[in-house]
Amino acid sequence: MQEIVATTQGKIRGLPVDGVMAFLGVPYAAAPAGPALFRAPAPAPSWDGVRDAITLGPTVPKPSSYPRPFAELLLDPVIAGDESLNVNVWTPDPGAAGLPVMVWIHGGAFVNGTNAVPTYDGRAFARDGVVLVSVNYRLGVPGFALLPGVPANLGIRDQLAALAWVQDNIAAFGGDPGNVTIFGESAGAMSVTTLMAVASGSGLFGRVIAQSGAGHVAVTADDAERVTAQLAERLGVAPTADAIGAVDTDRLLEAQQSISTAVTTNPDPAVWGRSVVAAALAFPPVVDGELLTGWPIDLIAAGAGHGMPLLVGTTTEEYRLFVASTPFIDTITPEMVRGSLAVQGRDVAIADTYTANRPGASPGDVLAAMSTDSYFRLPAIRLAEARADAPGATYAYEFAWPTPVLRLGACHALEIGFVFDTLAEPGTDLLTGADAPQPLADDMHARWVAFAGHGDPGWPAYDPETRAVMTFDGDGARVVNDPRADERRVWDGVI
Repeated sequence: MQEIVATTQGKIRGLPVDGVMAFLGVPYAAAPAGPALFRAPAPAPSWDGVRDAITLGPTVPKPSSYPRPFAELLLDPVIAGDESLNVNVWTPDPGAAGLPVMVWIHGGAFVNGTNAVPTYDGRAFARDGVVLVSVNYRLGVPGFALLPGVPANLGIRDQLAALAWVQDNIAAFGGDPGNVTIFGESAGAMSVTTLMAVASGSGLFGRVIAQSGAGHVAVTADDAERVTAQLAERLGVAPTADAIGAVDTDRLLEAQQSISTAVTTNPDPAVWGRSVVAAALAFPPVVDGELLTGWPIDLIAAGAGHGMPLLVGTTTEEYRLFVASTPFIDTITPEMVRGSLAVQGRDVAIADTYTANRPGASPGDVLAAMSTDSYFRLPAIRLAEARADAPGATYAYEFAWPTPVLRLGACHALEIGFVFDTLAEPGTDLLTGADAPQPLADDMHARWVAFAGHGDPGWPAYDPETRAVMTFDGDGARVVNDPRADERRVWDGVI
């Protein structure tokens, strides 16, 4: 099998593994180090000879792990080095032609994550005829802080640069640059819907898969400037790129983490602004008026990406990752459940429907179900509804298999190992447990491959009448029309 591929930067040598080829740590843009930390991505430098691409590349500046308790459930490797804007490519055969391409954009709340996570290994996709590309992009302050004189949304600009690299190079790996599907989970799903909103007519991609994230997360420029001011105050420097860029990386990450924590533990709109509090994220994409001219969901509703097939969905119990992984879930009272709605200016009677539908459930369980819908399921439904008249079909799914780990249920991020068919990869079992059902992974992975190949995962498209949702659980996949319709309806006019 061909081990050397010629890219626009130079020749690279890949690694044969399990009958496919892996090309790892390939730079798609110049290193975002030193003065380039807060600059738009520039082309990667060329090299002479043949460069080895047989080990995973450096990770972007980020914390050393997820905060506890998530660090015990989600791997987040750190690999030193400056060339952190890199991709990994898995291909069935570089000598092939016209293979479908999938580009994975990882999650991690826009502050964590990397393409080096073992669960994101692309061998199974390559085994099944897909060229799989996984992307690193700038996170946190370097990726999403709004600074004077600096292009906004550098993390999104990195993703666009990676997609441009794919267009220029993927044919050399056997892929079809005219058949590219972008997909991501959590912040990665928010990224792909943002890309759909800003670059749907660019020719960089033609299909989108959004797992546990829709187009509702962004912040205003004014509120992003509030976050920058708080960051500069914590660092004791001016709120400029030069001053913040001169700060030691560890100290910058420490201040970044303190702000992310403060946004979730003290969600005061007077401090952070309403859009930051609503997003519950300190460093998401910014509506800057240039790259991103509005909320992605609004741009999509106005027609952005309507010609593209879309696959969108959630897990059944997304929010349990955040509350059931700690003893906090057992301290929640009925008053706290209703109060969580009141502080958001929402009708507290919404909680009554969820409580009535779960006789015997604890208040913590009710809050988890309600928060799953408000943060994840309803935004996914609104995204599907926004495309009701779109020529590109929309398909909806729900991942319902519950993990035996802790009391997490069918929680956030659980489906990723099934989508990638990497249940046996190191660290995947931290979330899935040791005996996750392989037949479920076989089915779900095959449907993602089918969508990438021809835009149809093999179930009816979503429409406002039937609301068909493919549900994946331990008993197999089945279509459910309008699941939990009464709980969906209580959010009408609210989300």
